[in-house]
Amino acid sequence: MPLFSILTLFPDAVEPYLGASILGIAREKGLADYRCVDFRDFARDRHRTVDDRPFGGGPGMVLRPEPIAACVEWLEREHGPFRKLALCPAGTPFRQPLAEELSKTERVLLLCGRYEGYDQRLLDELAFETVSLGDYVLSGGELGAMAITEAAVRLIPGVLGDDRSANEDSFHGGGGLDHPHYTRPRVWREREVPRVLFSGNHESIREWRAERAQERTIERRPDLADNDN
Repeated sequence: MPLFSILTLFPDAVEPYLGASILGIAREKGLADYRCVDFRDFARDRHRTVDDRPFGGGPGMVLRPEPIAACVEWLEREHGPFRKLALCPAGTPFRQPLAEELSKTERVLLLCGRYEGYDQRLLDELAFETVSLGDYVLSGGELGAMAITEAAVRLIPGVLGDDRSANEDSFHGGGGLDHPHYTRPRVWREREVPRVLFSGNHESIREWRAERAQERTIERRPDLADNDN
């Protein structure tokens, strides 16, 4: 059963989400588990200090390496080695193929940054991979850690009600966008569901969906369309 450990200064903000919806279902089924750890608990001084001013000057504070390293090493003594990811704007963009890898990984550790980021020596010493959700900056890595955890866990067989749901998602296998979806009513505000979806001809439906998915990918994400060629 995969274990996702999230290291954060705000476990109270993360833990409720881990127990909700798909993530909660996965835990109830015994298909995934989570551990939220406050790395402030590993600070050695009476003020539980985890940050300090950057060498060389500049605004903001930088996370010190000692408390985080102590936290990671404690977790690895308890559970064994983790694949370690640090949420960071300078990291590699998170994509579906990595979610697929993590869904098959026994232990994943997600480090949530704060302030101006991490002391680089921590990332180098503990061989962290750095990952980013996109070209923008948040106040911390908690939202990113939850997004990565959910993206991976929903791919574990048995988590979703129908495993085909994950196989037909956008980006599956490094591919393009999903096709449009429709449900009842058949006509809504004079907009009708495409008639082919009522034809009963499964091959025609499959072809229509493939064509619409390709059109949508070319229009909205031409970079993904190029990857398919």
